[in-house]
Amino acid sequence: MILHTEVLGDGEPIVFLHTGLQTGLTDFESQRDYFKDKYKVILPDLRGHGESITDDLTNFFEDSAKDIADTLNNLEVDSAHIVGCSLGALVGLSFAKRFTKKTKSLTISGVMFEKPNNWLELHKQDMERQEQLMKNDEIVGFFNNLHKSNWKESLEIAKDENWYPFEITKDLEDITSPILFMVGEGNKTETKGALFYPSIKDDVHVSIIPFASHLVHSEQPDIYTKILEKFINKVNN
Repeated sequence: MILHTEVLGDGEPIVFLHTGLQTGLTDFESQRDYFKDKYKVILPDLRGHGESITDDLTNFFEDSAKDIADTLNNLEVDSAHIVGCSLGALVGLSFAKRFTKKTKSLTISGVMFEKPNNWLELHKQDMERQEQLMKNDEIVGFFNNLHKSNWKESLEIAKDENWYPFEITKDLEDITSPILFMVGEGNKTETKGALFYPSIKDDVHVSIIPFASHLVHSEQPDIYTKILEKFINKVNN
């Protein structure tokens, strides 16, 4: 499907892939404002999010990768720098594996490269947080207004303890573009990737950012943006 997408600026394309339950316009706000003066900033709503309406989330990562490709084709964009966090990073990884010629570079954050030993406990904690979220009428009302599809479907998928695509995050073999892995020092399950990824593939750059955790792009936006800019400049040169 062609995703609902906002496009800001003109120049070399950068695609920002938002986190779960966000949209193209509610995430990566600092980065889009910074890059839109020199780049074509592409901000899609992932399937089932925002105005990209669908109730089919059964093969979310595979279908989302194709969605990004279809959307870029619709915008007549041959290749782009792909940037994603958390759910968006997982989609970015799927896209970069499948559509290598369309991926000029890949920047990811908020991902785990392997299943942690305490995965079941982490998953249980996530489910408890979701239960609390569903009890907050103000938050539920906000997401009802933000998403045209039934956003609760994505929460249902995450209830499956096997939902996380570790088969995608642990294998970079099919990705041909340069990769930047940024991670906040506060998330120990994610910082392990800073050692793992460079050990399995050349042309992987790593940045561990202090005073940040899972959402490093919003917790330390200035640092994140400067590192991303340096990476993109290096790729272009």
